Amino acid sequence: MAARKAGLIALFDVDGTLTAPRKGCVGILWFNNFIDLQVVTVGVVGGSDLVKISEELGNTVTNDYDYVFSENGLVAHKDGKLIGKQSLKSDLGDEKLKEFINFTLHYIADLDIPIKRGTFIEFRSGMLNVSPIGRNCSQEERDEFEKYDKVFPQGWDKTYCLRYLEEFNEIHFFGDKTYKGGNDHEIYESERTVGHTVTSLEETLKQSSVLFLDKDNGSS
Repeated sequence: MAARKAGLIALFDVDGTLTAPRKGCVGILWFNNFIDLQVVTVGVVGGSDLVKISEELGNTVTNDYDYVFSENGLVAHKDGKLIGKQSLKSDLGDEKLKEFINFTLHYIADLDIPIKRGTFIEFRSGMLNVSPIGRNCSQEERDEFEKYDKVFPQGWDKTYCLRYLEEFNEIHFFGDKTYKGGNDHEIYESERTVGHTVTSLEETLKQSSVLFLDKDNGSS
């Protein structure tokens, strides 16, 4: 087995890159075979909390990957250990949070949209996930109304996780929503990353294999 290249990390989005959004780890075993080769340091970064990322990538996710960044990196793990945590509550305070949540709930209540279910606001450590139809909707309803508003302070997008990767001078990021307005856009466009747009796990495997495995085989 070839040694890992120092200073190089492959960083992967979760939803739409390693899995279908919130549909579990279909086919993720294929990707784990790539991970097992240990050609490069590997990290994952997602907007969801660690519980939801674990539902998709497995309960041992923090041990399976070198770095796991949940909530855009507001909660950071390295080699299975917590190395950093930031809180929206401690940054803004309860009064500002309450004011924003009350305003948002009143706004959603007045919206005339086809369906409404429940759990319109989900509070996470680093963001508020606002869903006008409610996160209690079915997967089919979720697919029909995919757009969510994620509310967080400026700079708390996925580029937040880069502060934990100072030792790497070559950061390859793979994501599906790399277009302007997508939740992968900022880190995709960052000067610190080499961005790669993918649309499925299969395409992620193909691109990462060409970049890392073929290159490694060619040099051996």
